[in-house]
Amino acid sequence: METHTKKNNNSCKICGYVFSQNSNLKRHMRRHTGEKRFSCEICKKSFSENHSLKRHKLTHTGDKCYSCQICGYAFLTNAHLKRHIRTHTGEKPFSCIICGFSCSASSNLKKHIRLHTGEKPLSHHSNSKEKSFPCKLCGKVFSWSHNLKRHLQIHSGEKPYSCQVCGSAFARDSSLKLHMRTHTGEKPYICDVCDSEFSCASSLKLHMRTHTGEKPYSCKLCRSSFARNSGLKSHMLTHTGEKPHFCDVCGFSFVNTSNLKNHLRTHTGEKPYSCEVCGSSFSESSGLKIHMRTHTGQKPYSCEVCSSAFSHSSSLKEHMRTHTGEKPYFCVECKSSFARNSTLREHMRTHNGERPYSCKICGSAFSTNSSLTRHIRIHTGEKPYSCKVCCSVFTENSSLRKHMRKRHSGEKPFIC
Repeated sequence: METHTKKNNNSCKICGYVFSQNSNLKRHMRRHTGEKRFSCEICKKSFSENHSLKRHKLTHTGDKCYSCQICGYAFLTNAHLKRHIRTHTGEKPFSCIICGFSCSASSNLKKHIRLHTGEKPLSHHSNSKEKSFPCKLCGKVFSWSHNLKRHLQIHSGEKPYSCQVCGSAFARDSSLKLHMRTHTGEKPYICDVCDSEFSCASSLKLHMRTHTGEKPYSCKLCRSSFARNSGLKSHMLTHTGEKPHFCDVCGFSFVNTSNLKNHLRTHTGEKPYSCEVCGSSFSESSGLKIHMRTHTGQKPYSCEVCSSAFSHSSSLKEHMRTHTGEKPYFCVECKSSFARNSTLREHMRTHNGERPYSCKICGSAFSTNSSLTRHIRIHTGEKPYSCKVCCSVFTENSSLRKHMRKRHSGEKPFIC
């Protein structure tokens, strides 16, 4: 009878939760009453339990006793360290019984479950009424006051965390920590498949989709799928035809800012990506990756018709048109058709007279970048094409072929 009496005495009269000890019941009751008897002497913030106060004081001292042995990142509590370790191991011990979704933290699982149940989270500070913190500027509602405070920085523009190296400012401490890795070069997140390194967990997660083929973002109009939400957003503009980003130099328009930035380098000549083997430089990182295959000899894309191999998928796609005869790009002025979109763009300049490529030495303008490259050799004297028979040199490959026919092979390809 004593055991039953104790059990009843240690039961919460509000929610019915039962505790083995009266002290645990007292601590639990503070969740309902909102009592916070432990106060911080520095910032006057109060807590319902002493251990929460002790943990809070570490935010003032900056003491982070728990360090990750893999990347060196330090944490205030052992629980936070354990959760961080899962970003390296990939462990996701918390699974949704409804759809099978798994995650590394129980708090993330609770949030996910609400997608199924439609439940709205209750504040710990209330007995039964839900507390919400609305933004008076935009009306967005938050479950926690600290989330509202962080959100208000969007409206105020406040960025209290500054980088001591370059002066960049951020609204969140976590954003500053990620930014600092651009200076230190730290990349603690490593791909288990190809050993690529990343500065943040989200970048590694996106990268893993290149191996798994996962494309969770689908277009509802044409069923195309994408690995990133940004890719889906850019794709949707292909249905609307909208190209909101314009080049100030030539007026060309693009669906996203990244394509515009890459395009602007054709005007400025900027090539920030350099090959460590031969020193060749490129305006886009993808161009460097493709170029590296000229050194490695890698040609992963093969033609099923003639077995020709290519270093890039787009080259294979264009090559296939030599077999099919497909010319999907049409000129609206003269109805000429082309196998490549780039060829059509060059052709259009014969109609509009556009010459966006200028020589910095003499000011001559050209309709294609290749024409500018050939012209530059007039100033530099470069002659990269050599005859293997007599060692004559030429500025253009076409001149070399003409020389070979006239002087050595005797070939006469043009018949009257």
